[in-house]
This record gives sequence, structure tokens and C-alpha cells, in this order.
Amino acid sequence: MISKNELKYIQSLYHKKVRNEEGVFIAEGVKLVNELLQNNFPVRKVYATGNWQSPVAFENVQEIELQELEKMSSLHTPNMVLAVAAQQKPLHEPVLQNNITLVLDGIQDPGNLGTIMRIADWFGITQVVAGNDTADMYNPKVVQSTMGSIMRVNVWYKEIASWLATADVPVYGALLNGKSIYEKTSVKEGILVIGNESKGIRQEVMPYIQEALTITGSGHAESLNAAVATGIILSHLVKP
Repeated sequence: MISKNELKYIQSLYHKKVRNEEGVFIAEGVKLVNELLQNNFPVRKVYATGNWQSPVAFENVQEIELQELEKMSSLHTPNMVLAVAAQQKPLHEPVLQNNITLVLDGIQDPGNLGTIMRIADWFGITQVVAGNDTADMYNPKVVQSTMGSIMRVNVWYKEIASWLATADVPVYGALLNGKSIYEKTSVKEGILVIGNESKGIRQEVMPYIQEALTITGSGHAESLNAAVATGIILSHLVKP
């Protein structure tokens, strides 16, 4: 049985201000929580129904009823377990040399951000620099969409234009008018800028784009989802 105060505390963590003040975030579901525990991620506490089994030895588990889990969960169908884990801040600035770095200029949909982090992880990219107006990486929807990639991808929040002004590697931008990605050879280092879902890359960032890249199509769709576009471009820029 969970106390009313503890339940209110969990519910308060769905607000960014409280999450940041407490330095924690919420992870939900068997796959995600189990992966955090198996990778020794700093999980503070686990709340689980009686049919959940921890994959590793972890002492700070509170057994709760399904009705209690439903009250503290953001999911339509809660899946046995919810964890409160510590936020992790990058220990250093992004290393641009010999790395591909993603720059997200105002990605505001949490699902898009989480999926982009998962795509980055798939291609071995561990560095994402996000504009200050990009969705919070610890938003529960972002965490859920990463499917565990939140453990392996570092995210820095910065003022994009001034940060790009200091970059000393090639800067590519996903734009409607540019060189076809299908004609582009793979790269070993550089920055790929992905713009806002509806507005694209903002004007003050454009002067720092050294090469525009386009996904050429043959249909009639006006544009591609930002996460989908990121995956297609990276599949051509990054080679195993």
C-alpha cells in the first residue's frame, strides 16, 4: 500500500520543474525498467505489482496494487512496474572530432525526440545537442519512446546558433532543397542539423549549414516526419 504523500510525489514528477528540482525521472514498463536495472543505471526506487520479477538483485522495491499503479502511471495500460531513476548529466562537452553529432533545432514533440534518440543509438551516435526549446529528454513520453536508448545517448541543451558558430567539423542540414542524400558518400565526422517539425531549421541557424541534404521522393507528401527523416539520412551518412 502506497501512502497518499508518496503517490502525490510520483504524480508531481510528470512536471518538468519538479523533475529537475528532484533530479529524477520516471520510467515505466517491464522492458524499460528491467533494462535500467540490468545496466546498473541509478534507479532510486521501483513500484511493482506482485507478478513483476526483478531481473537483478534490487532491494528498494515496493509492491503495490494494480489500481495504485494506474493512479501513478501515464500509460493507458500500465505494465506491472514503474521506477524513479536519477537524471544523468553529460560529464563533458560534445567531442566533435571523429564523431557524428545530431543537432535538434526545436524538436518539440516528445515522441519525435525519443524516437530520434533511439535512432541515434541504432547508428552508434551518442551525442545529441538540442536547442533550448526542444522537448525535455526526461519527459515520460520521451523516456518511453527511447526504449532504453536514454542510457546510451548524451543530450546537451544549448543555444544552437552560438554553439554552431564554434564548430570545427562539417555541418549538414536536412532541408527541402539540397543535395540528394542518395548521392552523398558516408562521413566519419560532422554535425547533422534537424529542424522543427513544422518550421524546419530557423533562420539564425541557416548561416552555419555548410551543406544542405535532401531526401528525394517520388510521391506527393509535403514532408517527412522529423524522426523518419533523421533515420533515412543517417542510414546514408553513417556506414558500419
